[in-house]
Amino acid sequence: MSQNRNKLIKLLIGNLSNSAVHRILEKSITDKEELSGKYRKEFLASFEIAKRYREKINPINEKLSQKDISFIKDKIIKKVRVELLIRISKGYGNIDVETIESEVDKLIKEIEFQDENL
Repeated sequence: MSQNRNKLIKLLIGNLSNSAVHRILEKSITDKEELSGKYRKEFLASFEIAKRYREKINPINEKLSQKDISFIKDKIIKKVRVELLIRISKGYGNIDVETIESEVDKLIKEIEFQDENL
């Protein structure tokens, strides 16, 4: 089960990272509604997949351990930062890399990793 769990966590991290990247990219677009809509659609698709992986890792009514949450959060932040810096180097503009941690925190709360009080 441990190997399966680790694989599911890796897939969860990938989908949550993709969700965070596209949420930040969506917020960076101010003048092109069509492009913003595509980023929103990609965010929703990745987030729904991530929710399914989260349910397979641990029952939804149980919270993950703080150790797991910290590990997942750190991995997501690193992946998102790298991806956004690549996008910036390709010429994408108006991307605020300072919002990465707050966006990841929002995603973690939305996917119900932890109690709202933590």
